Amino acid sequence: MPIKPLLMGSLAVMALMGPAGAETVVAGMPEASPAASGTDRSAYMPADFAQYGPVTALDMVRRIPGFAIQSDDSGNRGFGQARGNVLINGQRVSAKSNGAEAELGRVAAARVVRIEVLDGTQTDIPGLTGKVVNVITDGEGTMDGTWRYKIRLRENLPPSLNEGTLTLAGSQGALSWSLEAASAPQRGADAGWRLIQDGQGNLLEQRREDFTRVGDDVSVAGSLSWKPASGEIANLNARAGVWEVDRKQISKTYPLGGVEGRRLFQGAEDEWNAEIGGDYEFGLGPGRLKLISLVRHEHSPFVDRFLMGGLDGSGQYASNFEQTVDEGEYILRSEYALQTGKGRDWQISAEGAFNFLEAETALDEAIGGGPLLPVPLHLANSRVEERRGEVILTHGRQLSPKLNLQLSGGLEYSELEQTGDAENKRSFTRPKGFATLSWQQSDTLKLVGKVERRVGQLDFYDFISSVDLDLGNGQSGNEEIVPSQSWRYSVEAQKTFGEWGASTVRFLYVDLEDVVDQVPIGQGAGPGNIDSATAWSVQTESTLKLGKLGFAGAEITATGRYFDTEADDPVTGIRRSINGHLIWDYNIELRQDVPKTDIAWGVILEGFKQEPFYQLSDTQLSGNEPPFLMAYLEHKDIAGMTGTVAIGNLANQKDTYWRRVYDGDRNGALVRTEEYSRAFGPIFTVELKGKF
Repeated sequence: MPIKPLLMGSLAVMALMGPAGAETVVAGMPEASPAASGTDRSAYMPADFAQYGPVTALDMVRRIPGFAIQSDDSGNRGFGQARGNVLINGQRVSAKSNGAEAELGRVAAARVVRIEVLDGTQTDIPGLTGKVVNVITDGEGTMDGTWRYKIRLRENLPPSLNEGTLTLAGSQGALSWSLEAASAPQRGADAGWRLIQDGQGNLLEQRREDFTRVGDDVSVAGSLSWKPASGEIANLNARAGVWEVDRKQISKTYPLGGVEGRRLFQGAEDEWNAEIGGDYEFGLGPGRLKLISLVRHEHSPFVDRFLMGGLDGSGQYASNFEQTVDEGEYILRSEYALQTGKGRDWQISAEGAFNFLEAETALDEAIGGGPLLPVPLHLANSRVEERRGEVILTHGRQLSPKLNLQLSGGLEYSELEQTGDAENKRSFTRPKGFATLSWQQSDTLKLVGKVERRVGQLDFYDFISSVDLDLGNGQSGNEEIVPSQSWRYSVEAQKTFGEWGASTVRFLYVDLEDVVDQVPIGQGAGPGNIDSATAWSVQTESTLKLGKLGFAGAEITATGRYFDTEADDPVTGIRRSINGHLIWDYNIELRQDVPKTDIAWGVILEGFKQEPFYQLSDTQLSGNEPPFLMAYLEHKDIAGMTGTVAIGNLANQKDTYWRRVYDGDRNGALVRTEEYSRAFGPIFTVELKGKF
């Protein structure tokens, strides 16, 4: 789970588009106190968040106006020059799946001294741009913890009774530490009719389908930090987890003029994953040297089984698809930074990385009740490796008290090698770099512009073949895939409106080369590079306080993204969107912390829409309609605990799907359509959380 990418080329593009690819959480806005360092740097004190009853530092950061947490594992290659937009005591967390957001969840709210909101160019960390949060903590000689427990009830599913977290943190002298045990189950189900028609709209078959998905994610994580008076800094982070998921779909089939039948699809994954990362920083000559390392590994066995046949014994068919995947990433990085004057800093960094994926795959099928027999599958058993190195020089300069510039440039060299069912080895040398200009136009408005040359991250699953037993198709692996490249141009405006709230709006344009999409491969299709594509987006995180309108303690928070992408379809030649890319999504929350009480209530509305997924001979699209609506009621002092009850799916959202199948390829005539709209019912949750 933490390493394995989804089999959609569009996610690589979304990673290129920065914060849009990350989970965004924005809520209410406390009043900010200007820090002594100037108007372009604000500080929030713990008292500013008191009305929300925060339990952890993460609860506080999620309430900062116009700010969205960017994941530490947002799709960039290696560590890059900066990951995420959250610092803890001025330091990045040397981790991916166990990054700054996870660490904030292990820090009790009582340990937070203040939270600074500053511009990335104000830090000595190259690559950080836009709003950056720096959480300052204390707690010398103390030990404390937090806990959370949640119950979730859904139709047609066993209740989820094992969701929760337990954290413990402490410090003594120069040493501080934190631990976390977490269980994050996932439950999903829907049921309804699937209609299958021919190209002229005539009914061919109806299916009554019942789908369930039950997943369990259990993990332990922790961190260790050492900061002696000598000025040295050392950090160690680790996480280990087990992920198990079972999927099942039972279908009753009613073909027009045919025999009633049954279909059964079952899929399972039983995975373990682990990550350990650390860094050591110390003074060397006129500057400071920081050494960073990371190792992570994932072992993922997949098993899919499919059965179908008529009730009279006709049309019997069975197939099994088994695949075991091992993935790993190893990173070594060094950064040497020094200041050459007020507002002037330099850094030279060198990074080496080794990534691999190794897959063993077997496909078997049985026709007419016969025995299961092996089916040849190209690129089913293969190992992919990438060795990569880069050297980057970065310079930051304060042009004026309100204008900051950061320039970065360097080279990346990489080698790609595939063995097993295919033997292939290639190497690439590519430039990388960026230029960022930050202007504090006034006390309430900041503008940030950035131009960047980026090399995209590879999805090693694109190199191996896979099969979808339920749909009866699959995708071919492609040993010729290369990393995408892009020019990115972005402008961000950060505006505060005093007691009315705050808003961050950004515009991004991306010119892509070698973008990964679906292309013809032999007699089939799979991921491959197309020459070029373009993408642009508008994104916002905004908070509107309603107190001035007489609605005391209330606010509206909203995050939203809109994307427009274009690429030449490699099958039809028609200009279309990038395969499966997000078009838009939004999350809007109305919350009121009722004055002079411990009660809060709110409603949340969210929705999304994405582009279809194009393959050689079909097009398909999954979605949800109408938007998801949830209401909650919260009490912030139940014997010292915070309790929340919520009812979700008040608008009766349904899972939707359609598929169009063509003769030969998508240039041929339409021969088959499938579609469904399946209900999954209300969702009821109860949550308690507290601290000790």
